[in-house]
Amino acid sequence: MAKKTMPNLRPYLNGSKRLLASYIIDWLVIFLIAGLGGLFNYVEPYHRPFSLLDLSISYPLVEEYFPVRNVILICGFMPAGIIAVIVLAFVPGPAFCRNTKRADILKLKFWEFEKGLAGFALALAVAFFITQGMKNLFGKPRPNLLARCDPDLSNIAGHIVGGHGQDISIRWTLVTWSICRSTNMRVLNDGFRSFPSGHSSFSWAGMLYLSLFFCSKFAIAVPFLPPNTASQVAGVGRSENHELLPMNNHGRYSTEDSGDKNFDSRDSTLADVRPVPIRNRAAAPPNYYIILAFIPIAIAVWICSTRFHEYYHFGFDIISGSLIGIGSAWFAFRWYHLPIRSGQGWAWGARSRSRAFGIGVGTHNYVGEEGWETAQKRPDIEAVA
Repeated sequence: MAKKTMPNLRPYLNGSKRLLASYIIDWLVIFLIAGLGGLFNYVEPYHRPFSLLDLSISYPLVEEYFPVRNVILICGFMPAGIIAVIVLAFVPGPAFCRNTKRADILKLKFWEFEKGLAGFALALAVAFFITQGMKNLFGKPRPNLLARCDPDLSNIAGHIVGGHGQDISIRWTLVTWSICRSTNMRVLNDGFRSFPSGHSSFSWAGMLYLSLFFCSKFAIAVPFLPPNTASQVAGVGRSENHELLPMNNHGRYSTEDSGDKNFDSRDSTLADVRPVPIRNRAAAPPNYYIILAFIPIAIAVWICSTRFHEYYHFGFDIISGSLIGIGSAWFAFRWYHLPIRSGQGWAWGARSRSRAFGIGVGTHNYVGEEGWETAQKRPDIEAVA
């Protein structure tokens, strides 16, 4: 049987300028989403009327254990650095063919890092944009609003907007925010941005994405049974040589550049395959991987807890912000990465050159026969759309 070698990846890793431009635009869109979220900080929120006798908004204003700068550092810059270290040290894994050239490995590392970082940035940007926009729309008072407000108790009647408790006390009414005597408008406006929790959404978006990235790269997943086919039973514990090719031609992986003229996909025969017991087709990962995947989740929960016991958010605000962050992290991870259990830790490959900016109705997806190459290198597929 002829020895199989890894097909040369170089022709497929030389992307066109058109494709490169499309991915630069992708990054610009991520920055645009984040930038719009930042602009919401300069928009005055809705100021929901409140009662001066509402004990739920009468908590003191205390110093934050996790100010915004610390959350950005812990849930933003730190995970980005960890992603870089993982890609540099562990991608590709030991199953990668050792005959692959170093230059191709470096390109693969760069691709995995760029996609890992792009997904991470997208998760944070989406969570930040949604959260900041909702804060201004709802204008919900924080638990420490009255401490920020410093209400004018001598002129309550001039600020009443509703309520029927005047017969008991003039304070049994709803008043508008104009009753506040505070001159620090930044602190006062922030007092009406309780829902949803920005710390919760940002921390869950960053930390859950990092946990999913861990699970993907280190194969941390609940064991599952793959489809019961002889070919997959025969391939347990083995990585196919062509699994890293970003493109195929007419449903077949190209091997013309590998230098191995004897490569034949029919070399793998099922004639001698022995049945594998069902219990031996998968196994649980080492338990210390659970700790690795859980640490980012624990950090997110810790940050959320401080928002409750420091009186910056109600429980519903924290749960809602957490759900926004969780949804953003899952969406961004799946946008750029294969499923954890069946993707072998890889990010999705690149769009095809002619489909870099979009596809029309009737086209199956963003991968065509021309792959990543420039038109000059693949004149035979120039007309392919």
